[in-house]
Amino acid sequence: MDLFHRKSQGEDTRIGRECKFCYNLDPEFSRRNPMDRLVNVKMGDVASGHLTEEGHVRHRLAELKRKRISILPTPDLLKSA
Repeated sequence: MDLFHRKSQGEDTRIGRECKFCYNLDPEFSRRNPMDRLVNVKMGDVASGHLTEEGHVRHRLAELKRKRISILPTPDLLKSA
């Protein structure tokens, strides 16, 4: 490493920030690789905004889990059937 560069900490970048969608929905978000948590600031909290393919895939899985939960019948609907 030369004098003009510092070792990357893996979580600091000018173009990225942590995905708020994944932060709220993925219980394993804190265990992800730091780069997999980041989204491009200009794109926002969408799957295609993730900086890595792994982050993109995990975001899509979180979207599918949320959609699945919203489709499941509630106990009140089961009683009326």
